[in-house]
Amino acid sequence: MAKFYSLHPKNPQQRDLEAIAKQLRSGAVMLYPTDTVYAIGCDLTAKQAVQKVRKIKQLANDKPLTFLCSSLSNISEYALVSDEAYRIMKRVIPGPYTFLLPATKQVPKLVLSPKRRTSGIRVPDQAISQGLLEALGNPIISTSAHIPDEDGELFTLGLEKARLFDALDSLVDIIIDTEDEPGFKVSTILDFTSNQPALIRRGLGWEELESWIDVIDLSEDEEDY
Repeated sequence: MAKFYSLHPKNPQQRDLEAIAKQLRSGAVMLYPTDTVYAIGCDLTAKQAVQKVRKIKQLANDKPLTFLCSSLSNISEYALVSDEAYRIMKRVIPGPYTFLLPATKQVPKLVLSPKRRTSGIRVPDQAISQGLLEALGNPIISTSAHIPDEDGELFTLGLEKARLFDALDSLVDIIIDTEDEPGFKVSTILDFTSNQPALIRRGLGWEELESWIDVIDLSEDEEDY
């Protein structure tokens, strides 16, 4: 059974953030709210925890995992950011965007696709996620929370929290609750691994971008980040 924490969505209790961070450093996996959907996550550097996240999500080792960073300067430690990518990212973060970027050696191989050394990185606009990042001092894996249906297939919905928590209670070590209901809209994904930025998925925040950003539209070929 997971350890349960109830945090204020705007001003999360620092003592609880520190307690959660301590468990994450020791390899705990958590279910937690972000500025898009509820996510399953762990310390980026905790190898066994990352493997557990893959098992929960039924993800093969060749599927990349997205992770959260605290800021644009923090992203630069884990990814190579071109001038064009920097210009766009500086304008929109923090927010509901995932950026695909060439990874640095700081990113564990277990998180990357073996075919492409790229990272999916987000900077969330949400107090709990940011508080956890600050308390932990490392990036946090962020993969949308899926639960099995009657046939054992995984799906994501804007579920009531009670159903989501019940489904994952035995699979994760920590569950973080707030007074807010879970979101159900995913992030917009932008690929900055080539000279021309590409749109991989239309999600939250896309309307704010489409009037001024020039991208190749590859959204029909989207991957699950």
